Amino acid sequence: MILGALIDSGLPIESLYKELNKLDLPEYSITCKSASRGLLHGTHAVVSHDPVKGSGYSINQFTDKVSKSTLSDNAKDKSLAVFEAIRIAESKVHGDDHTLHELGDLDTLIDVVGVVVGLEILEISKLHSSPLPFSWGTITTREGVLPLPAPATSQIMALANAKVITPSGPYLRAGELVTPTGAALITTLASFDTVELIIENVGYGIGTRDIPDIPNVLALWTGETGNIQEIKQVSLLETNIDDSTPEILAYVQEKLMTDGALDAWFTQIHMKKGRPGVTLSVLCRPNLESDLIGIILRESTTLGVRVSRINRYETEREIVQIKTSIGKIRIKLKKMYDNTIGISPEYEDCKELAEELGIPLQEVFRTVSTEAHRILDL
Repeated sequence: MILGALIDSGLPIESLYKELNKLDLPEYSITCKSASRGLLHGTHAVVSHDPVKGSGYSINQFTDKVSKSTLSDNAKDKSLAVFEAIRIAESKVHGDDHTLHELGDLDTLIDVVGVVVGLEILEISKLHSSPLPFSWGTITTREGVLPLPAPATSQIMALANAKVITPSGPYLRAGELVTPTGAALITTLASFDTVELIIENVGYGIGTRDIPDIPNVLALWTGETGNIQEIKQVSLLETNIDDSTPEILAYVQEKLMTDGALDAWFTQIHMKKGRPGVTLSVLCRPNLESDLIGIILRESTTLGVRVSRINRYETEREIVQIKTSIGKIRIKLKKMYDNTIGISPEYEDCKELAEELGIPLQEVFRTVSTEAHRILDL
């Protein structure tokens, strides 16, 4: 369905074949036809291959074909990352020597590499996904009857900390809504952050099953990002503390930053009975939420932590190293629309130069900032 959505969005099938032919593959074909599900029309893509020559592959054989191909380094890296997600999930569920069964068919390799190179051909640099639908029930496979979501799908979602939703109504009768390959592609290539998008095109990938009451369709919206480069969801952790020493609080803040917090700060407050205290606030990515809560609970005197999810607008950032008259130093570039709109010398580098040369830190900042603008032509 993802491949169908890419083709429906303008991916030339000839360009797709040209890239896939860089793999050492037995005979196969991709059939594309217009189809509809419900009131939506799109492209139904089907990969066909010899049932004998196109079956029985292992993850290692897939990755070997990708590694030895003449695909771009970007396509190789992303394809291998998708297969690694499948490998880890399969080994957790079934053990390291497990046979792939359906996932060992040639269409798995073509689906994965086809989606990766399709995104590359269409010059889609970033991919965002809505939450994945969490189905239930059972499905009959070559391995026998399995619960839904399939165990490998569940593991892929869990390992990636994927966002999921629990559908209701007619979706309860829909059966499998996300396959292991689909889950691996989405969780590896896409983020679940919201994005400000100026929509230019909408393509639809049509699923094989015609499910009553539900359009079995995957939509791909493509376009340019808006004025703000990206909106990312972050977790805000907060707790009030009135019975701790400044030394302990400083240690907690340092520990949180070392372990991945985006920011951590204190706000002076007055608590019950007029006691002075502080609110400890921490920003972090959602996947680090439980780890940082653990630090707060272990290292401070608090008994609980409040958690809320908020959106954070972010510009792009890039770190470059430049050679100035007083030494080499890293510069953080603030970017929008591929234009640099601000610079910030790295504090630790400036501190080291100030101590090494015996000059004031503020003089180092002034010199580096002035020369950086000239060197970077800003």
